[in-house]
Amino acid sequence: MHIPTAFLSACVCISISLSGCAGGDEPPANPDPEPEIPTLTKVTFDLDLLNDDGLIGPPAGLRGVMYEFCIPADSSSAAEVRAIDSSVRMHSTSPGRIGCTDDQVLCIGETHQPGWRTVLEQLAALDYVKQIDQSFAE
Repeated sequence: MHIPTAFLSACVCISISLSGCAGGDEPPANPDPEPEIPTLTKVTFDLDLLNDDGLIGPPAGLRGVMYEFCIPADSSSAAEVRAIDSSVRMHSTSPGRIGCTDDQVLCIGETHQPGWRTVLEQLAALDYVKQIDQSFAE
């Protein structure tokens, strides 16, 4: 019985491994990829308690959740954050409960806004945002 050479080559490549098959255009897979840490782990309050409108509480007492985080005290960081979160208010003279340092600005936002979850995901994805806590206005 005659087996075509192309068939044998394909079988050999499959039996070796995809990364060891000669002539493949794909780069070898990284054997130990870095595990991705979800950015929402920076958010320290439970987002599952909020409804689709970013509100929490009983039906007769729904309210948005205020949150706070620190950013570097520079205009480019402030502009980037404002472009993501239109609800954010910045306070350069208060550390907030989160404890911003002298070279940081306290940012306070609210979940009651369109796309609130995406907003939080984008804020948490910023390298300089280390944590996002619930804020309690006093």
